[in-house]
Amino acid sequence: MDDIKVLILTENIDKFSSDYPAEIKILTWDKKYLKSHDYIDILVLDRCIDEEESQALFEITRAYTVFYMDDLRLDGVTRRFINMRLGEVMSLDALKILISLKGKDYYQQPYGEKANPKDIGIAQGFEGSIKWNGQYSVELDGDYGSSFNQIVFWKYNIPVSDGMSLDLWLEYTKDDSVEILLEIRKFVGGSISDVSNIWTYNEIEMQDEICIENDNIDGVLFVSLKARGKGKLSVIALHDRYSRRGIGEFMVGGERYVTSDREEIFAYFDPGDLKPPLAVYFSGYKTMEGFEGYYMMRKMGCPFLLIAEQRFEGGGFYIGSKEYEDLMVEIINKYLSKLGFYPEQLILSGISMGTIGSLYYGCDFRPHALILGKPLASLGDIALNERLNRPAGFPTSLDLLNHYADGMEEKHIDTLNNRVWNKIRDTDFGHTKFIVSYMFEDDYDRTAYDRLLSELNSAGVQVYGKGLHGRHNDNTAGIGAWFKGQYDRILKEDFNRI
Repeated sequence: MDDIKVLILTENIDKFSSDYPAEIKILTWDKKYLKSHDYIDILVLDRCIDEEESQALFEITRAYTVFYMDDLRLDGVTRRFINMRLGEVMSLDALKILISLKGKDYYQQPYGEKANPKDIGIAQGFEGSIKWNGQYSVELDGDYGSSFNQIVFWKYNIPVSDGMSLDLWLEYTKDDSVEILLEIRKFVGGSISDVSNIWTYNEIEMQDEICIENDNIDGVLFVSLKARGKGKLSVIALHDRYSRRGIGEFMVGGERYVTSDREEIFAYFDPGDLKPPLAVYFSGYKTMEGFEGYYMMRKMGCPFLLIAEQRFEGGGFYIGSKEYEDLMVEIINKYLSKLGFYPEQLILSGISMGTIGSLYYGCDFRPHALILGKPLASLGDIALNERLNRPAGFPTSLDLLNHYADGMEEKHIDTLNNRVWNKIRDTDFGHTKFIVSYMFEDDYDRTAYDRLLSELNSAGVQVYGKGLHGRHNDNTAGIGAWFKGQYDRILKEDFNRI
């Protein structure tokens, strides 16, 4: 584990002395340090700061990582800095305990991954039916016995190192007549038989993420699922993530929302300078779990909200059940309200998969602007292109077609296409700007930009477009540069930001 850097601004550093773990590095104020080092992990304020210090500290701190002492009388500059960094008041004793016991959870680099159905093995002896639904799930139907028996297992073990905490989450559906247990065995590193620990979790315990607190022995985790009863059991995905033990998902302050179907949405909010607009960025396709776009968005200076999801292989394009979509709207509304902003002070943005989130929920908010890079809209056509235009290039599109349209025929393609277009047709975008960079020879959704022009029937809608030659992934750098440049332009021209 990397060292955890704790910067303390105080007139008396001795009062903070304690027997901290070896990985905790206590730093004191040094402006030379600010110019030559990266982010610090925790900031403690035991005195007020001036404007110059506020600006410098803003650059090297993250939201949710600032603490100030309960006996500190805040002046205006210090209070504003604390608000911009969502600082938390704390007593000296509580702070020492937090640094000692939770300090290691403020590490900088998150990590998460997902084991897909192709990584699942079916236990010998199971005599029921087995159906593989592409890369999305494996569906079992049969008699699992009257006592718990191993039914499936994951072929690849999960490595865990000294002192690591790991969060596990299982996506599944099942009949009420089926009961399951998740069993995790830890093997000592280098051994194929020496088991150092066994954890077993029932369905009630699996209603939240499972946190595995590893001891001081490196090893690997072998995960299996036991079942009893009769009926259907669909195993969708097993997720494992570096844990922060309750202070955030992926990032410190990151939030996790879950539907009744065990589908997740992740959100990370940074208040920036607390001035409009709120910029929302939907992550694109990625197999490593976590948020995308943090460094790009914080450079904007304004409040921003990162949204990510980890369904399907690489992401599920932000559409889902009514519960899922209502939850997405609720999350964005939550932070608009927190800031006291209106929809006309909102920007929705994304690249590739993230453009679906922006377009789809843009219909709910009718924001000031939609900034889209490599737009996708006709999800059915994306699956159709898998056959000839992009063979084996994006099989997730086939999973989406089968899951959301219940089939793979032409009528199902049209159904999935209209999932987005019907919502766009029914929305008045008369006060929204569409800023779009697209690929002329896009092999995912070549018609997205032209069709957007024809489907936008709103009077007063503004569309700015820039086309680049190439297929969907041929010039990501060019798309990204224009995307960021247009963000800067909108912030400057429409919100008077430098």
